[in-house]
Amino acid sequence: MADQSKPSERRDVDEGDEPHQEAEDTTAGERTTAPQSAYTTSQVGTGFVVLLVGLLVVFGVPLLLA
Repeated sequence: MADQSKPSERRDVDEGDEPHQEAEDTTAGERTTAPQSAYTTSQVGTGFVVLLVGLLVVFGVPLLLA
């Protein structure tokens, strides 16, 4: 089956020297990032324990087996 589509006519259009202009989004408000939530002392302690266990597995076990 032969290709019946026409070549793009857009290729032949000269766009001139007009600068590109971004569309203005009027529906969005000011861009903000999500606020960082506070951590409790318990959560910080749990994270520190997980860190220590991970370091022990990564460095301690190979050192014991060497």
